[in-house]
Amino acid sequence: MPNRHRACLLLALLLVAFSHGVTSSSGFAQEDGTSAATDLETLQAAAAAADAERSGAGDQVKAVTDQLQQIERELLDLRRELKKAEQSLKSAEENLPKQQEAAKTAAAAKEEADKARAAAEQALTDAQKQAEEAVKKAAEAAQKSDETARSLAETDQALMSAKDAVAATQPKVEALASSFDGTKQQLAEAESKLQSITAAWVAKQRDVESALKQAGEWISFREEIAPVFNDRCVACHNTRTAKGRLNMSTYAALMKGGESGAAVDPGDGEFSNLCAQIDDGSMPKDADPLTEDQVTLIKRWVELGAKLDAGVDPEEILIRIMPKQRQKPAPEAYQVTVPVSAVALSPDGTLLATSGYHEVLLWNVADGTLIRRIGNIAERISDLEFHPDGDRLAIAAGTPGQMGEVLLVKVSDGTIVADLVTTEDSMFAVAFSPDGSRLAAGGADRAIRLFDVATGKEQKVIEDHADWVMDVAWSPDGTKIASASRDKTSKVFDATSGDALATFNKHGEVVFGVTFLPDGGTIATSGRDKMIRLWTAEKGDQTREIGGFGSDVFKVAALPDGRLVSCSADKSVRLHTSADGKEVRKFDGHKDWVYTATVHPGSARVVSGSHDGEIRLWNLDTGEAVLTFKAAPGWQQVAAGAAKD
Repeated sequence: MPNRHRACLLLALLLVAFSHGVTSSSGFAQEDGTSAATDLETLQAAAAAADAERSGAGDQVKAVTDQLQQIERELLDLRRELKKAEQSLKSAEENLPKQQEAAKTAAAAKEEADKARAAAEQALTDAQKQAEEAVKKAAEAAQKSDETARSLAETDQALMSAKDAVAATQPKVEALASSFDGTKQQLAEAESKLQSITAAWVAKQRDVESALKQAGEWISFREEIAPVFNDRCVACHNTRTAKGRLNMSTYAALMKGGESGAAVDPGDGEFSNLCAQIDDGSMPKDADPLTEDQVTLIKRWVELGAKLDAGVDPEEILIRIMPKQRQKPAPEAYQVTVPVSAVALSPDGTLLATSGYHEVLLWNVADGTLIRRIGNIAERISDLEFHPDGDRLAIAAGTPGQMGEVLLVKVSDGTIVADLVTTEDSMFAVAFSPDGSRLAAGGADRAIRLFDVATGKEQKVIEDHADWVMDVAWSPDGTKIASASRDKTSKVFDATSGDALATFNKHGEVVFGVTFLPDGGTIATSGRDKMIRLWTAEKGDQTREIGGFGSDVFKVAALPDGRLVSCSADKSVRLHTSADGKEVRKFDGHKDWVYTATVHPGSARVVSGSHDGEIRLWNLDTGEAVLTFKAAPGWQQVAAGAAKD
């Protein structure tokens, strides 16, 4: 209800109450008229009191009305505020999701800001640290600069002093240079004179030795004793296997003795340790004793002083100082075939060289007729290679466990051009450099030897393998040499310095063959693992493997177009492309292990030789066998074509 309505109602109630009071008083006066005057004042006082009460009630009503109006105003204000609050609440409720999203965004921003602040603080720390380091380095640089300046000043001073010294020394240097040239000439003359004097002394000493020999007072170590020791003793008493720590491979080593002391007591031919043991048969151990003549000869040599021949190097191995023994003659007519372990085609493709027994056989490629027999060679020929001039042939041969040799012979008449080296065991490989000026050879002594073809001199010995060197090959530019070894590795060497450049060990078995591909950067090797493997000459990294063989792969040769010819103990010869390793052709027909094969690109011919002594000449392009025969003079089994096997 509005405030004004409530005020009017209250006023009406008060008036009604007052009127009721007045009416009651009038009735009482009429009943007691006598007291009217007395009661008038009382009534007037009551009226005044009532008026005062009315006035007070009015004031109270007014106060209550004013309070009520104030309450209404406050209530109105509160309602307005409530409405505003409700509107604000509604707006807040509507804005809440946005504010929540904003709060989330703000929180994420704060997190990123915190991270950025942390990163900035770390960067500041790092920058401060770097600044400190920079300051430190600057200080050090300044100090170093000062020191350098001082050093520079000292160097300038020293330089000036040096210039003065050089100026003063130059005349002395020129004088010494002149003196050096003169001294060098004198040295050359002195060396030449020494050689002449030594040669004269050797000649005279040999005359003395010859005279003593005639008088029965001289035994030649080089000619008589060394051959016996080399044949009967060195196998057990050498550098690698020195039983009883006695090495008899050189005169110097023999005279040094073993674990039992001196082996030879010069002058005591009866009780020297060596003489006593060969006399009672305890040496050679587990072998037939020396003959009586051999024992007598050795004891007499010791009795005469155990001397070395004049001009003989006491450090040289026996096989190289003793006269080269003439080899057994090859049979006039072979009663049995022998394995073919080496073949080679001449540069023009018309001549074929094959291994024989103590000989090399030269055949006419056109019809298989025998042209020449080159004898006086060690028992087994392991490798053959024609010189680029076509008139010289390199031979690697040996008698297992006894000797090895590398020879250079003249093809036209079979004469020996150069006896390059003699070793204590077989030689297995030879290869001419592309220009024909050098020859590389490898063998059972684990070394690769390089020779000057013109002079026959040994230029370098590379000893890097741990076992036999089975094959060697030159890079197309002649700067590198690759090897294959029984130590299960293949290596690349600098052809000038002999330094090892790369090692390849992925075969995991004996490596038999090696060749460079025409690019000069890739090498192909073959081995007992029944694989041909291609790898880089620079680092020895394998790039491809070619399988499909049934047994050991003995040889591999490269054509100018990169194709590879190989032979195997699985009785086959094969042609592969090196680019993808695919087999192009398989040459079938051999009935035994194929030890060797070579190819002549110009005539498109492949030649192979097997354990049963058979030679096969194939057409490279068709795989047809155009010539087949046994490499055994007198065997008389030459057949033309595969149809005549």
